[in-house]
Amino acid sequence: MRSVFSATPSQSPEHHVGWRWWVSVWLPVAIALTVIAIESTATFSAQNTSSWLRPVFERVVGRMSDRVWEPLHHYLRKTGHFLGYGTVGFTFLRAWLHTRARRGIATLLAWRLECTVLAVLSTALVASLDEFHQTFLPGRTGVPSDVLLDTSGACVLCLLIWLARWRGRRNAGEPLEA
Repeated sequence: MRSVFSATPSQSPEHHVGWRWWVSVWLPVAIALTVIAIESTATFSAQNTSSWLRPVFERVVGRMSDRVWEPLHHYLRKTGHFLGYGTVGFTFLRAWLHTRARRGIATLLAWRLECTVLAVLSTALVASLDEFHQTFLPGRTGVPSDVLLDTSGACVLCLLIWLARWRGRRNAGEPLEA
């Protein structure tokens, strides 16, 4: 399956209807969601991640006091949210591009925009469900600010993908309006 990011709906990759096509398109999303579900457990609470992240981090940068470690640990975890959900957004974007290409779209811009919006909304839904789930777990909290952070990760990664694609087209001398 060739890259959907350089395709257009009319040149979209394989238009198969079989289960293999669906698996190849949506399996990365299922894997990403499985990782999110695992990380949403008590095992990955702040107390538990500190016990294994801190020794690894201190081996690289040296010993540090609790006063230094606590805010650093917080920001490491939030960076993980941003990057992890950026990856979830990427898998959704890829899957939506393949799926929506099958029905054809009036313009390339409309197809890309629709799929990007679907990817961000899908990621926001997953983030919301994840935070809701965490409210039921001891040692975990579900906070709306994490949903915003997670959704921002998806927005930024989708934007970076389209900026890289636009720049690649500009450098290759292709027209930008297509």
